[in-house]
Amino acid sequence: MAETTERRAAEAPTSKSARTRERILDAAAHVLSRKGYAGTRLADVAAHAQLQAPTIYYHFASRDELIEEVMWVGAARVHAHVVAELEALPAETSPLDRILTAVEAHLRYELLISDYTTASIRNANQVPEGLRAKAAAEEAAYARLWRDLFTAAMDAGQLRADLDITVTRMLLLGAMNWAAEWWNPRHRTLDDLVRATQDMVRYGMAPATA
Repeated sequence: MAETTERRAAEAPTSKSARTRERILDAAAHVLSRKGYAGTRLADVAAHAQLQAPTIYYHFASRDELIEEVMWVGAARVHAHVVAELEALPAETSPLDRILTAVEAHLRYELLISDYTTASIRNANQVPEGLRAKAAAEEAAYARLWRDLFTAAMDAGQLRADLDITVTRMLLLGAMNWAAEWWNPRHRTLDDLVRATQDMVRYGMAPATA
């Protein structure tokens, strides 16, 4: 039987078992981000991790349990990354600039840093509903972070007064997440993509005087 989440969390990250588990998760995120839920096989995960397939069952009871964990890690890590970038800003940073920072942090983490986040985004509508619950709870917390960013900017008069911030926020997150499907660094740099998305916020959502 797979170890409980609590036991895994308590396990020293430098132990051999913890390192092996992380290798399995890394490999699963890589395979899942490229082959999708239906195409992800434990044999491929094991091969990418350079492990024997039975080793996976020491850490995860099933393929679905492994995928569920990858989906949750993807949602949790992009959330933590964006929070860290926001917390590093000077206290006097304006609400609108905080949104622009969050945009850059989200895109760079999704497209450059993390297979987990790409896997989570690309497979959100592919995995069975039962595997979505844990990741969905994290995604809801992340959505609240963005809601608070937009609310603060609206209260500060840095967004158009007629803007529906709920719809706008969801459209922005959806557009950024969809970039994982079409963005190609050979055609457009990540800096260009970040700048264009920030301009969409700056010139499409802010009042003309901002």
